[in-house]
Amino acid sequence: MKAQYLTEKQVSEITGRAIQTLRNERHLRRGIPYVKVGRSIRYSLEDVVEFMESRKIGTEDSMCTRTGSGRQTRLAAGL
Repeated sequence: MKAQYLTEKQVSEITGRAIQTLRNERHLRRGIPYVKVGRSIRYSLEDVVEFMESRKIGTEDSMCTRTGSGRQTRLAAGL
């Protein structure tokens, strides 16, 4: 599959992060990895998704699944 690259505006829209936040993080060498070609900044769609997924916080509901009877069962042992 061919890599897809996004502008900072597109990344801002997808992630809900302000463009200035993305710029500040680049300056501090933090945040989402990026590519710089000349003055142009691009973010790999794969890196953006990975960055967001790495910040996912599990909830009690995400530890449950429904059985055929509609009863919830804990997936993790001891919960």
